[in-house]
Amino acid sequence: MISEYLECGRVVSTHGCHGAVKVENLCDTPAVLASLGRVFIKKSASYEEKKIISASVFKNAVIMEIEGVSDMDAAMLLRGKVLFAARGDIPIEEGSHFIADLIGLPVKDAESGKVYGTLSDVINRGASDIYVVKTDDGEKMMPAVKEFVKNIDIADGIFVTPIPGMLSDEDL
Repeated sequence: MISEYLECGRVVSTHGCHGAVKVENLCDTPAVLASLGRVFIKKSASYEEKKIISASVFKNAVIMEIEGVSDMDAAMLLRGKVLFAARGDIPIEEGSHFIADLIGLPVKDAESGKVYGTLSDVINRGASDIYVVKTDDGEKMMPAVKEFVKNIDIADGIFVTPIPGMLSDEDL
């Protein structure tokens, strides 16, 4: 199920005494998070929209002033809260996908259609993402690079050409 809202940041602390907060970035870059004009805070089953008054990149985080948060006490109440962005507010390159849309997709052999497992996580550490695939043999990891990932079809799955043993012990 494709959600209208995507996690974009997590409030980790207050910043200063006038209600600003330090937000851990969950977007591609802190600059993407800082460029948003609004965020949403989940309240029960709904999302409350909050205008971003100002935002700037600070190392790998974002210092943000949020509408209605004007002092340290109000900022403290946001600590630990996940911030969401409307799907349409986040820029995405042609042919790219949101990680939230990939989780749970079947991972299939590009030639035979054999299902290796299900994508359970995406780890972003460095040059390329790492796909974590839940298989019958346990969790397996593979680099999310064009040499292995041939096609992604949100309706049908992630099509790959792994090397022997990468996603299946029976290929060894």
